[in-house]
Amino acid sequence: MNTLRRTMPIYRDMGQLFNDFFNLQKQDDSSYIETSTWSPLVDIKEEKDCFLVLADVPGVKKEDIGISLENHVLTLKGERQFEHTEHHQGYTRRERTQGQFYRRFSLPQTADDAKITARYAHGVLEIRIPKMALNQ
Repeated sequence: MNTLRRTMPIYRDMGQLFNDFFNLQKQDDSSYIETSTWSPLVDIKEEKDCFLVLADVPGVKKEDIGISLENHVLTLKGERQFEHTEHHQGYTRRERTQGQFYRRFSLPQTADDAKITARYAHGVLEIRIPKMALNQ
């Protein structure tokens, strides 16, 4: 372990914050909640001036996606519907999931809730969450 990290508890606290924020596999972690029929895959990464959330939502219309932010909790919800099912020779095989999705992520306190932007292209939803300017 780095000597600087041992002597400065803020590094430990910040490290734990980022571990909690980015570790989406922990089901008991209150920073992440998933309840839905299907769940789009999401990448979250920190860049110098922002956090970037990329959600794979192929087959979902832009108008069927909802994004909200309340008390530093980012919520993504929507629905994917397939209008046409073909039946051939008495069977149907469907591997793609349809239905509603609902995902929530707690954002670090450094996220600037008021300046979030989103864009949707080619089945990928990109949410850019700027960091607040640090007062020095």
